[in-house]
Amino acid sequence: MTDVSARPEDPPTSTTADTGAAGRTLAVASGAAFIAFLDLSVVNIAFPTIATTYPGTPTNTLTWIVSGYAVAFAALLTPAGRLADALGRRRLFALALAGFALTSLLCGLAPGAGWLIAGRVLQGMTAAFMVPAALGLVLAATPREKIGSAIGAWSAAGGFAAVVGPAVGGALVESLGWRAVFLVNVPIAIALIVPGLRLPVVDDTRRDSALPDPVGILAVALGLGAVIAAVTEGQSWGWTAPGTLLALIGGTALVVFALVRSTRHPEPAVAVSLWRNRQFAFANAGSFLFGATMFAWLLAGPMFLDTLWGYSVLESAAALTVGAVAAMVTSVLAGRITTPQGQRWAGVVGALMYTAALVWMSTDAFGPDPALWSAWVPAGLLGGGGIGIVITVLGTAAASSVPPQQFAAGIGMTVTARQGGGALGVAMLAAVFTAVPDDAVRAFHTLFTVCAVIGVAVALLLAVPSHARTADQS
Repeated sequence: MTDVSARPEDPPTSTTADTGAAGRTLAVASGAAFIAFLDLSVVNIAFPTIATTYPGTPTNTLTWIVSGYAVAFAALLTPAGRLADALGRRRLFALALAGFALTSLLCGLAPGAGWLIAGRVLQGMTAAFMVPAALGLVLAATPREKIGSAIGAWSAAGGFAAVVGPAVGGALVESLGWRAVFLVNVPIAIALIVPGLRLPVVDDTRRDSALPDPVGILAVALGLGAVIAAVTEGQSWGWTAPGTLLALIGGTALVVFALVRSTRHPEPAVAVSLWRNRQFAFANAGSFLFGATMFAWLLAGPMFLDTLWGYSVLESAAALTVGAVAAMVTSVLAGRITTPQGQRWAGVVGALMYTAALVWMSTDAFGPDPALWSAWVPAGLLGGGGIGIVITVLGTAAASSVPPQQFAAGIGMTVTARQGGGALGVAMLAAVFTAVPDDAVRAFHTLFTVCAVIGVAVALLLAVPSHARTADQS
């Protein structure tokens, strides 16, 4: 098994990194995060128009234009991070950017629905390689004491994508057509490649002598993809349908096989040894739980505005901007907290802020009558602000517990945990609305209550003292 401890022959790490280089690296990586996370949501706005372009294609097939990206992205994050540490983060980052530009072009020029779905899956795959490599570069170039600030800024870039996503998507579809939603990625990705290739070579703190286990990589990618696809699409496929059961059982078996194999292989596909560090394990568990409640809430927001309050796409986008802006601001502020105890209590406060917003939204204050300024805006500020804090604190906890030579692998595993929790959250939303089909207000209130309960669990997890998280595991 690969040793997770730093070795004497490792070159100097981020403690001696040049401040200017760290800033350039963060800027390039934030640009990559922006386009990667933008494409997780921006296509939702274009979907109705895309559906009219391919009237002969069933709707349940067309939904893979949205879910195909998300499934491929989540499935490959863990092995992508491991490969980035083995091949060199700068090299893989540049290749992934080029691939993202190419697959975005394929989506924009797709002659049919099948081509578009295939392009979206490939686009999600390249984004999965781009994200952990990008953040791994940032962590390697950033002094340890400033990692929280870097993660906060990087998280804010993802939050900015959420802010402008609906507006950008709506404007592009309105003025240039749905293909522009994909084609706009091409010049942005190309513009990032040149500065990406010029980043300092602090990404290769230690090259592994061999590539990670290819059998394990294939198993974990296919397994995670199958499980996430089943959880995401189970409601439409049918939870007891043969395809759903096969994906769930087969995918789980493949993931277990990959994990067991990784404990014995000299070059494991999954850096399972990182879980020996309690802080990293806690951060992964927190990311999974928070991903479940956060994704359910984020998806429920536009549904609530459309179904109950009758908002238009642009009105919904403006209302949703409140929480996204709050998350951007608090993620940057949380990143400035440098002490472990301060970060822990900031995380608890953030989780309780988020929970309080959900409790409020489960009351009659959020009913069929619009209450934008008296209810939605303050709840959005409270919940979005909490999200920004929790995401930054969990990311900082994970990054600070990982040795430099495994930055990308650790980040890949943490983001995978969040995306996996997110898939569960989407399934949870579908299950609630299936259980309460005839009363939309009650369904939303039930969902918000369940999300609040998970928020309390995250707060309790974050409240565990730091010394209990970092106890020796040997």
